[in-house]
Amino acid sequence: MDDAHDVDDAARLAGYIETWWSSVTDLTALLDELDEQDWTRPTDLAGWTVHDVAAHIAHLEKVLAGDGEEHAEIGDPPPAHVTSLFAHYTEIGVVNRRTHAPGAVVAEIRDATARRRAQLLADPPTDPAGAPAIVPGGVPWTWNTLLRNRPLDVWMHEQDVRRAVGRPGGLHTPGADHTVSYLAESFGYVVAKKAGAPAGTTAVLVVVGEDPVGVTVTEDGKGRRLDALPGRPTVVLEMDRETFIRLAGGRGSTAHELVRLEGDHELGQRIVAAMATTP
Repeated sequence: MDDAHDVDDAARLAGYIETWWSSVTDLTALLDELDEQDWTRPTDLAGWTVHDVAAHIAHLEKVLAGDGEEHAEIGDPPPAHVTSLFAHYTEIGVVNRRTHAPGAVVAEIRDATARRRAQLLADPPTDPAGAPAIVPGGVPWTWNTLLRNRPLDVWMHEQDVRRAVGRPGGLHTPGADHTVSYLAESFGYVVAKKAGAPAGTTAVLVVVGEDPVGVTVTEDGKGRRLDALPGRPTVVLEMDRETFIRLAGGRGSTAHELVRLEGDHELGQRIVAAMATTP
């Protein structure tokens, strides 16, 4: 890899770090505004209140800051919403903070993220394919995957809190722009694999305010992004930014009603139903 690529890689990783920090700042500022009742409100995430969402962020950020993995008994049988190993892992942080005061959880997030940011600025990662020393749960992520996922996770949870407490906003921040762009990359996979569209299908995703994304399903059943939009696509899905992130983030129990379809409506409905690509 030449020096130009080295610089580009390092700059991209640094950009993810700053977007994550911006998202953390936005989240903690929002949490500071909440009253005691707000912290008990249920979110779109099954079994989780606003307090649980904040506890989850505190858990992951403390692990990343080097405080070690946590352990807890989450129940036997586990709660109904714990349906995977990943959900079991994230529930640990929630259980361990169930009795913590809201202010203590926010302080924990601020402390852990400040330490983590200082670590990353003092010794910035430069190789996207390199292996971080710490990844929550020990999953085999590269630096690129880890740093790209953190702003998405934090910003999506900010939106979970906003919907729960009736404080809309934050849809045009660095974290929002990052997340929308990131999730749109999965559109081809959703169309081809999750919705099972046949070879030759062309689909266009229109998120208002964004460049449209066109994909086609290849003969080997893969969703390939098109350089130019097709003249007469099989199906077009149009929605606003919030509807898209709710659907792609698995928070779309009512969001599907806000999608405008053109072309093959049956296929379009299958794609909408399959759009979730992140928990």
